Amino acid sequence: MKILLIEDEKLLADSLQALLRGKGFDVQAVYDGETGADYALLGIYDLLILDVMMPGLNGYQVARQVRSKRCNVPILMLTAKSDVTDRIEGLNAGADYYLTKPFDTRELLACINALLRRQGDQVDQMCYGNTELDLSTGILHCGDKSVRLSAKEFDVMRFLLQSGHRNLSKEVLLSRVWGYDSNAVENHVEVYVGFLRKKLRAIGSNVRIEAVRRLGYHLEVAEE
Repeated sequence: MKILLIEDEKLLADSLQALLRGKGFDVQAVYDGETGADYALLGIYDLLILDVMMPGLNGYQVARQVRSKRCNVPILMLTAKSDVTDRIEGLNAGADYYLTKPFDTRELLACINALLRRQGDQVDQMCYGNTELDLSTGILHCGDKSVRLSAKEFDVMRFLLQSGHRNLSKEVLLSRVWGYDSNAVENHVEVYVGFLRKKLRAIGSNVRIEAVRRLGYHLEVAEE
């Protein structure tokens, strides 16, 4: 699970990043609202943790920008402002939960797990054409045929299914599947797309991964 942490207090941000990485999360920390909004709108994160009091764009403004682009990623707001009116403003801006500083790290982890669990419980499988991806096992099914995907294949396929007919760039796939700190290059994406194409053909899927020059990849259903 990928988390974007937007917090201008660098010491706090770094300590939270270390805590969450220790719990197995893939965490990217940024330290101002403008950068946070740009990163959030890449659409590559499973959760945003967002401070409210920041110079430039504050947390409310970042949340509104994210929601205005129809990005439904869960947002957990962290703030020292505890008045009811502040909480209402945060929720109206698009936050899913509002945690007041100082907070117990156990409560923070409980909130994160609850938001991610709520997101994950919406669906156990993703479907396109005559093909299903089981999110709990990483197996692609088409009729009575199936094939297990590797971890990287699963991630690439899941993000392609989420995008459907919309193009998903190699850059976004690189950042989401391999991470910002990885040495992976665009050729890695091409290789794994090739693996997936072979596996889709092997199970008789009518789903095709189409490439569009300079725009990336999208899914299409082949005509009978």
